[in-house]
Amino acid sequence: MAIQVGEKAPDFELKDNHGASVQLSDFRGRKNVVLLFYPFAFTGVCTGELCELRDNLPQFSDRDTQLLAVSNDSIHTLRVFAEQEGLEYPLLSDFWPHGNVSRAYGVFDEDKGCAVRGTFVIDKEGVVRWTVVNGLPDARDLNDYVKALDTL
Repeated sequence: MAIQVGEKAPDFELKDNHGASVQLSDFRGRKNVVLLFYPFAFTGVCTGELCELRDNLPQFSDRDTQLLAVSNDSIHTLRVFAEQEGLEYPLLSDFWPHGNVSRAYGVFDEDKGCAVRGTFVIDKEGVVRWTVVNGLPDARDLNDYVKALDTL
C-alpha cells in the first residue's frame, strides 16, 4: 500500500544520474518536493511524462519545489537517458538494493520488478500532502501536480 496523505515521507539516499548522492531530507525546511516514481527509462509513456516535466520545469521552480524522478534503472542508464532527452532535473536510481525506496513508498510491483507510476507531493516539513498512483500503462497529468503544489 502506498504512503498516504498526512504521513511523513520516508527519508532515503539515492545516487542521481551523475553519481551524486541525493537525500530527501536535504530539502526539508528549504523546498517542497515532487517525488515521481516511473517504471523504466527509454519507454514510451515514461519518456513522454519526463519530457513533459522537462518542458514545464518552471512550474515547479516557481513554486519553490524540487522535482525528483526515481526508477529502478542503473545510474549509467539514467545518465544516457537524461542526456538524450535533455532532462535537467535529478533522475535517481533505486537499482540496488533493488527497489528499496520504491517498496518504502508502496509503489514497487514485485511481479514486474519495477516501480509503478506513483507521485508524492511532499511539503517543506517532509509530510506527504498529495499523491496519485497509476498502473504501468497509465500516464499521469502534470496539471494535477501543479494544483496540489498551489494548495501548500
